[in-house]
This record gives sequence, C-alpha cells and structure tokens, in this order.
Amino acid sequence: MSRDGAAMLDRLVAERYGGLLAYATVLTGDRHEAQDVLHDALVSTFSARASFGSVPQAEAYVRRAVASRFVDRARRRTRERAAVARLAGREAVSTELQSDLLDADVAAALAALPPQQRACVVLRHLDDLSVRDTARLLGIGEGTVKRYVSDAVAALDAALGTTTAGGERLPVTLVDSTRDTPEVRRER
Repeated sequence: MSRDGAAMLDRLVAERYGGLLAYATVLTGDRHEAQDVLHDALVSTFSARASFGSVPQAEAYVRRAVASRFVDRARRRTRERAAVARLAGREAVSTELQSDLLDADVAAALAALPPQQRACVVLRHLDDLSVRDTARLLGIGEGTVKRYVSDAVAALDAALGTTTAGGERLPVTLVDSTRDTPEVRRER
C-alpha cells in the first residue's frame, strides 16, 4: 500500500469507522460478523492500490465493498446450511438477525427477509443508491432489484404495521447513517 493509501485508510478509520460498522451491522444483523465483513472490505479496498481523493469517496467505495461481502457470505451460508441439512435429513435453520442498532420490531422484520431482499432494501433506502447502481453492485438485473425491493417493502410494511387503514404508508427511520451512533425510531 502506498503512503497516500495508508494515510487515507487511517483518516477513513478515524473519521468514519463507527458509521461503516453501523452500516455493516444493519446488513449482517450481528456486530461481530459486521466487524469481519468491514475488515474484509477495508483490506480488499486498500490492498487493490485504489486511489481516493477524499474520505467520502473512500467511504462510498468501502460501503459498496461491505454490501458485496455481505451478499457473498449470505450466499455461501445458504449453500452450506442446505448442504448440512441434506446430510442431516432436516431443513436448514436460518440465522436470526440480532442488532443492538435496531429496535426489536425492525430487527425481526429485517431478519425475516431473505439476504438479497435485505441487501436491496438497505442499498436502495439507506444508501439511497439507484436501481441501476444496486443491480450492478449485487450482480443482478434491474428488474430483480425492483422485485426484491417491492417484496421486501411489502413484507416490512406487513410486519411493522406501517400502512394505515386508508392505505397511507407511515414513515419509518431505520438508521441515521450520518452519525456514528445511529438513531432508530418509528415516527407515527
């Protein structure tokens, strides 16, 4: 790693580690796994001799690397659980989302989502990425992103009761990504 790369990594970790860890925790649902995913993303980003002009630019790149690592791990775990279940002759047990950053209702609703839907919702609604950018990042089609987001939002609405009797959607704030310590609140 170049001297400039090391300096940028130091600045990024000093200024944005908390926010990056919160983001990874929302995706993974587990702080320890989030630390592993974030570490992997930082190593791959800064060992690739990438050059960044600013901390926000480096942070955006690392966030996308975190999302990619999360999806890769989720796919691998799904395959591993299915293989173990076949060998054991029983169904695979899903990993429960447990996050100290989310209230119990939101954590339970996110945990019920398949990993791809969860990743799409986080990238589209938390990171505010376009459908095209989300699709490119996850390596899936734009139509697939739209379908995952639609299905996930419907499932979250049903689980959280965020739609009024008149069909109006109530706003829900999952995480304030601009702060190192995210706030979680449901506005009613």
